Amino acid sequence: MTTLPETLVAPASDGYTPTIRIEIEDEIGWIIFANARRRNAVTLSMWRQIPFAFNGLQGDPRVKVIALRGEGEISFASGADVNEFGSKRSTPEQLVEYDQLVMTASATIMACTKPTVAVIRRWCIGGGLAIALCCDLRIASEDSRFAIPAAKLGLGYRYTGVKALVDIVGPATAREIFYTARQYPTGEARELGLINRAFPVADFEADARGYLKEIAQNAPLTIYAAGLSVNAALMDPSASALEAVDAAIRTCFESADYMEGCAAFAEKRRPIFRGN
Repeated sequence: MTTLPETLVAPASDGYTPTIRIEIEDEIGWIIFANARRRNAVTLSMWRQIPFAFNGLQGDPRVKVIALRGEGEISFASGADVNEFGSKRSTPEQLVEYDQLVMTASATIMACTKPTVAVIRRWCIGGGLAIALCCDLRIASEDSRFAIPAAKLGLGYRYTGVKALVDIVGPATAREIFYTARQYPTGEARELGLINRAFPVADFEADARGYLKEIAQNAPLTIYAAGLSVNAALMDPSASALEAVDAAIRTCFESADYMEGCAAFAEKRRPIFRGN
């Protein structure tokens, strides 16, 4: 298990410490929202820790895929910790600081060069759903619930968060999610495109790890190039963005992984990719 700098961690007044936990297992880098007392609600301190956690795993050669999850089985993340709003999000200065931390965390997730997967159990609400939407992929247990309850709290959502939702589900569905503030069960969430896969509760751990392992075993350079292409397709791509895509594709064909993939296909075996 990797630890974050102590200066980023802020214990609560009762000594309990909500935090981001980092674990590496079988080429999977886990980022764990550890605040089980409050269904893994994300505190100000945890928002601050997210970029450091991602930067550490992104630079670790052992990690092929980064997976986000909540501590235990009760929740992915039940949103930002609303209990903090009175003390840490009440003045204009505090609001600016808080929003900047959230935007920095979100931008770090979206800019990650390794594949990112939100592994969702039960509650994925508000800020928790916003984090999941920043990931490349989302998988969930069949008993999960999804919502953005901002309209029930009087909160305003920043453009980046709204755009992330619109890019995934489209404008009409995004309006419905915001306007109604209702909770969506897993089946509806998948129909809307909020999640990629749903797995039975009883087998969720095994199914989720199998899904992540499948990604981790594939060629990292190919995944990176595909990610660049998808990101370019979501916007009006600039010449520099398309050049970056072309360069990433050339790197694939010039790599040892490409030779390994061809050899493994000819020899009818699973390839072993090393990202070079």
